[in-house]
Amino acid sequence: MVLLALLANLPAAHAVDGFTLELGHGDDENVDRYGLAIQWEWDRKWFAAGDWYLGGFWELGVSHWHGDGDRTGNDDLTEVGITPVFRLQPHDATVGGLLPFFEFGVGAHLLSDLSIGDKRFGTSFNFGTHAGGGARFGSRRQYELLYRFQHLSNASIREPNPGINFHLVQLKYWY
Repeated sequence: MVLLALLANLPAAHAVDGFTLELGHGDDENVDRYGLAIQWEWDRKWFAAGDWYLGGFWELGVSHWHGDGDRTGNDDLTEVGITPVFRLQPHDATVGGLLPFFEFGVGAHLLSDLSIGDKRFGTSFNFGTHAGGGARFGSRRQYELLYRFQHLSNASIREPNPGINFHLVQLKYWY
């Protein structure tokens, strides 16, 4: 129900503010991950009185997971996720024109299969939590490079709930 309320408040597709390419690797399985995402920035800023503020964006992404073929489960699966991302960043650029930031998010993710390699998930629906940091750069701060650590699991909705962790590098372009 909460997910439906969040999805109902998404902006129109024509208002896309950013585009992302993503590469990553699972830290407890031999799983590579490749993804694309689009973002919609929020017009809201919290705690903006000092040098830093809290803002954010919606992120809608799709990724392909490719596992080691020597395992018992599937070698590939597809994931689709929607995540509200909160970002702490300064109002102005710092040394060298970089705009550093830290971010965190919790979203809903659907998997196309219940297994990858030897890992078996109890349900296709999972929660994704992430934390990361990076910097925006360029003449309009239109480019962004960041690292994310992401954990996906079903929060014990159904067993088994092994979860999976990813180390991700993203390159974003903001329109």
